[in-house]
Amino acid sequence: MPLPVAAGALAISVLLATGSTGQWWLDDFGLPHEELTGAGVVVAVIDTGVDAKHADLSAAVLPGADFSGQGRDDGSLPVGPRSFHGTMVASLIAGQGKESGGVVGVAPGASILPISIGLGIPGADTDAQLADAVRWAVDNGADVINLSLTRNSAKWPQSWDEAFSYAFSNDVVIVAASGNEEQGAFATAPAVIPGVISVTTVNQELLTTGQAGSEGIGVSIAAPGEALLGSVPGGEAQLWSGSSAATPIVSGLIALMLEADPEANANDVIERLLRSATDLGEPGFDAAYGFGLINPAGAIAARDVSSENPLGSLDRWIALYRPEVAEDQAPLVLPNVEVSQAQSHEVAQVQAEPPINPLIYVGLVSLLLLALVLRLIRRR
Repeated sequence: MPLPVAAGALAISVLLATGSTGQWWLDDFGLPHEELTGAGVVVAVIDTGVDAKHADLSAAVLPGADFSGQGRDDGSLPVGPRSFHGTMVASLIAGQGKESGGVVGVAPGASILPISIGLGIPGADTDAQLADAVRWAVDNGADVINLSLTRNSAKWPQSWDEAFSYAFSNDVVIVAASGNEEQGAFATAPAVIPGVISVTTVNQELLTTGQAGSEGIGVSIAAPGEALLGSVPGGEAQLWSGSSAATPIVSGLIALMLEADPEANANDVIERLLRSATDLGEPGFDAAYGFGLINPAGAIAARDVSSENPLGSLDRWIALYRPEVAEDQAPLVLPNVEVSQAQSHEVAQVQAEPPINPLIYVGLVSLLLLALVLRLIRRR
């Protein structure tokens, strides 16, 4: 595995030595940084906190919040056993290392709203913290919320119903990691919540892999997520892989889309993202790629509109299924990511959970199939 390297020319030389040309996810997808940078768009990163002093991020990070009880009030102190995670996520969205040779984000002009929760911290009520964090992000100007985390369960607590519905009703786009197959064969909450963009991973050959992304009907879209360079606390950069890494790529793209068309609402953005996706795998929607691979140029140029969220209605799901669903005790954790040996940390043990109520799957499948049918009807 590669060793940690300082952000700068040395970091790029290590990538070149591994066979990549620069930051391949930027080069291969032709992101239009000369015209668009995500300026004016606020992306909330609900994670382990963000190192606001990192040279790649210092000009991009707004004052945020801490719900872990162990960080700084502004979310700028990384917390928990994998404290590096939030900084890496933020750098892929808005890294500003172009001149210094550090990490360049998909939307280097976007603003990061860092919100720390107690991921991996023993005794932390991360379910409640996440619900509070989502509401706080909405009330403090977030246009997009990035959730590179998972419960390793298809179920989610009722407090999330209210928080996520609040975000959707306030025109906020939520993007979440699908999880990784080694943690479970299918996408998990929050990625499977109706209306949330669920992101899986491809490598530079545009192939999905079992270690870095989930599959199944709960996946919305695929994005680069292997051998990506991310900033880590202390001024360094690191190669990493996983759906945690692919998710901020999509969040950054949405920031570019919103800058290109400030009048677009959240439903429009999701419609354009899915409709413009490059179809890979089986024709049409499939379990490996969802609606396809992100197509930045197509998504930015698109002007489709949608009267409702193409990925389903959470409020409708709540009305149909919530009375039948019992709470579970699955902990909220970070998806496993592959990082260099020197930066790897112990992952909190996942608690065993009771069998999943099959009504959950029935409901999710029904809503997603309905969204797919409506999408096909609109195309005709």
